[in-house]
Amino acid sequence: QVQLVESGGGLVQAGGSLRLSCAASGSIFSIGTAGWYHQPPGKQREVVATISSGGTTNYADSVKGRFTISRDNAKSTVYLQVNSLKPEDTGVYSCNAVVRIRTSLGIKEYNSWGQGTQVIVSS
Repeated sequence: QVQLVESGGGLVQAGGSLRLSCAASGSIFSIGTAGWYHQPPGKQREVVATISSGGTTNYADSVKGRFTISRDNAKSTVYLQVNSLKPEDTGVYSCNAVVRIRTSLGIKEYNSWGQGTQVIVSS
């Protein structure tokens, strides 16, 4: 039905950058509000950035000025540009999105999660 697949994580030195991607696959009609979440090792998952279907963005205070969320509706993909990385940014980054798909019965809406991509920031 709907699958969100994150990519772009990896090992990076403090101060470095990565570009995370979250691609939706399936008979996608549209993607609504989407967000990126960060789960540090041994801690709860927390939201870091969200973007509405109209492009309005919101960020956690801890990442303002360093992270940028964006979307490419034609590619059904949401991005997270992460700059000036700190060791405390280490963890699994997951995306969540409201995804509307075409079915034989019409448009159906799902709240979908990806499996996550690991980011490790070395000091």
